[in-house]
Amino acid sequence: MAENRLIRGRYRLLDIIGRGGMGEVWRARDESLGRQVAVKCLKPMGQRQEPGFLRVLRERFRREARVAAALQHRGITVVHDFGEDDGILFIVMELLSGRNLSQLLDDNRRQPLPVPDVIEIAEQVTAALAYTHEQAIVHRDLKPANIVRTTDGTVKICDFGIARLGHDIGFTARLTGTGVAMGSPHYMSPEQIGAGTVDHRSDLYSLGCVLYEIATGAPPFAQGDAWAVLVGHRDTAPEPPRRVRPDLPEVYERIVLDLLAKEPDDRPRDADELGKRLADARHPRAVRGAGGGPGDLTVPTPRLPSWTQGITVGSPAAGARRRRRTASDRAAAVLTDAWTIGGDPQRGESSPAVGLVRPATSEGHHATLAALADRLATARQLAGLGRHFEAHQLFTEVLAGRERTLGPDHPDTLGCRHHLAVGLGRLGRLEDSRATAREVAAARARVLGAHHPDTLASRFQLASVLGQLGAWPEALCAYREVAAARAESLGPDHPDTLAARYEVGICLGRLGRSAEALTHYRELVAARTRAQGPDDPETLRARHGLGVNYGRQNRWEEALTEARQVTAARARVLGADHPDTLASRRETAVALGRLGRWGDALEVYRQVADARERVLGPAHLDALASRGDQAQCLEQLGRTDEAAALYRRVAVLRQERAQRRR
Repeated sequence: MAENRLIRGRYRLLDIIGRGGMGEVWRARDESLGRQVAVKCLKPMGQRQEPGFLRVLRERFRREARVAAALQHRGITVVHDFGEDDGILFIVMELLSGRNLSQLLDDNRRQPLPVPDVIEIAEQVTAALAYTHEQAIVHRDLKPANIVRTTDGTVKICDFGIARLGHDIGFTARLTGTGVAMGSPHYMSPEQIGAGTVDHRSDLYSLGCVLYEIATGAPPFAQGDAWAVLVGHRDTAPEPPRRVRPDLPEVYERIVLDLLAKEPDDRPRDADELGKRLADARHPRAVRGAGGGPGDLTVPTPRLPSWTQGITVGSPAAGARRRRRTASDRAAAVLTDAWTIGGDPQRGESSPAVGLVRPATSEGHHATLAALADRLATARQLAGLGRHFEAHQLFTEVLAGRERTLGPDHPDTLGCRHHLAVGLGRLGRLEDSRATAREVAAARARVLGAHHPDTLASRFQLASVLGQLGAWPEALCAYREVAAARAESLGPDHPDTLAARYEVGICLGRLGRSAEALTHYRELVAARTRAQGPDDPETLRARHGLGVNYGRQNRWEEALTEARQVTAARARVLGADHPDTLASRRETAVALGRLGRWGDALEVYRQVADARERVLGPAHLDALASRGDQAQCLEQLGRTDEAAALYRRVAVLRQERAQRRR
């Protein structure tokens, strides 16, 4: 897209406000009406750009845009127009002036908002949801970044229809290592996590998460690891907010906790009922703070599963703390969600949510570098939370700034390009990731030296992408070179050296060279045990690889022994339901089956399937695969009727899953 381009002969693009996973956002002038508007230009991307997919996408875009344009409520961002111009899908929306809730918390140094503000926001958002739910429309991605308080105090929900459209275009974020399709993990309802039926009560749960965060300063489940956050939503009662915010009236604590009920039936019936409860809470006898005495509300707070222990606690989804902004700072025009990146880069401020990125001004070289460093830190936090699209946009901006300020070959510039390569891989853009990683590795070798740790990190990333692309011979060669270089410069037992050696074993197995892999894993297990101890998760990971390759050599008794020992150790260290523990338990079942002990194998397959279904939900792909293993085992035992019934159940769940994703 270019400045001054005229969209459909009417909307003059003036300046870019931001970029996001789904395209670009422009400030534009409506030439017909003489007003300024926001134009969101969507760019379909991904693997599925065949004509049939694009036809379906355009139809879904029109349907979702019509739905959004039909919504007429003061609490919902107005959609003025939509259409297609030279292959670009676009939506024209009102240009808001104000701050979204993520930015308000950032302005307040991540401290809770004043109680009157929390109450006012709760009432206005509830009224908007009541209206949209009456139209049988569910937002599905309600979060602080999608709720804006304008300069006149009006609270507006943004991006109705866009969240679902994002999935169609191919921009569904995924939880690292699990394959759970997700939107924003800190605000997802349990039924979204478990691939259950999502209705208006899911929006109420997300609203509960939002209110909890603005009332306490953090989401109800604020672990830095996305998996632990999702487990918290599914399995753990939130800490009552008055424990960290005693001045919050008890009646509002009750409302928030009811919204956060795990079962949809235990939440308020609908937004109308919630609105009535909020109105009742306005009564002076109800709205009492800590001076009114503690309430009698008792909420159990069981701990997360044992395998979440030791997870590093990161920042909440809204971002890191920043200084309070002045009134003039807050007058920025805002849009929504990942479309724009908030903050003033010259002040060192950044937000993973919304806001106008002001044009750069000359405030000094050091101020610029400090601003870029702050934005890079935010991008890394976003990546750690699995919010890869938003992180990618920040990395791109920081890279451009560092290239201008420091030059293309400065180590800090190359460090940002390295992060960009990693992010491209996480977004599934593997060819782009490979090209970028190769360029960065070559530049770092030229600037820093071939054996510099940063150079080796980029070569490691290149090897990783080669493996993901199926280029296993090249990946094996690259990993071996990195392992040798790290052993020489860092030492043979350094964690980075051992990490590269582990990947060498993976490559050997993928290439069918299991005899070499077996020897390699034996040596790696010894090194890991020497360096980190026998119960370290990485030692157990190497032992798991050893057991797998025993099986590939048809040494099933040894494979069974190893799988059982690793399962027991992982259960003790990580927890019985940790994904790694279940992976080793499944290897136990595989070995039992190969040894003809199908009855024993059936019981272990059933245990794995039950655990995955309990943790992930019955329609999760891993749970369905485990039920398939169980059915195959039943067939081996001649229990064909039971196997057929289980296959039918799996087929129904897969069909329901597919329908929900359409």
